[in-house]
Amino acid sequence: MTVTPDRPTPTAAADSARPTIIDRFVSANREYAVTFQDGGMDARPVQKIAVVACMDARLDLFAALGLELGDAHVIRNAGGVVTDDTIRSLTISQRALGTRSIALIHHTGCGLLGLTEDFRRELELEVGQRPQWAVEAFVDLDGDVRQSMQRVRTSPFLLHTDDVRGFVFDVHTGLLREIK
Repeated sequence: MTVTPDRPTPTAAADSARPTIIDRFVSANREYAVTFQDGGMDARPVQKIAVVACMDARLDLFAALGLELGDAHVIRNAGGVVTDDTIRSLTISQRALGTRSIALIHHTGCGLLGLTEDFRRELELEVGQRPQWAVEAFVDLDGDVRQSMQRVRTSPFLLHTDDVRGFVFDVHTGLLREIK
């Protein structure tokens, strides 16, 4: 594979002796549930917007965009690219849950900037099966935002394509730069 973990993998014996990250999630959820109060929110986002963004852990979209719980649908994937599954989610968001605006957010330093479709070929050699999905890697960040906006604007499944805007988030400054 072209991508390797940055951190060494602990031994299996050490893994079984300490809680995993998912064990910590479950524990944190139990603590959260003690004070949780159902706010009576609907699944329909208050701001009637869907945000499509990269899954990169450096992007705190709620803080960066001034969003609160219940304000927006946030759809994340590798690269924040608009794929068939993204269109599926956006279609449900609009047609069933009332969103009207779409913000697309890519970012500087994206991992997809360093990948190619060779990733799929290497994966196929490793596991013996070719993935059905495309990597959707890119070399031109602004160009990929434009391509994603075009995919949204031309989808026959989406009702509202008049308020679609694309941005690049700078992971060093926290600022959005709009792409026209």
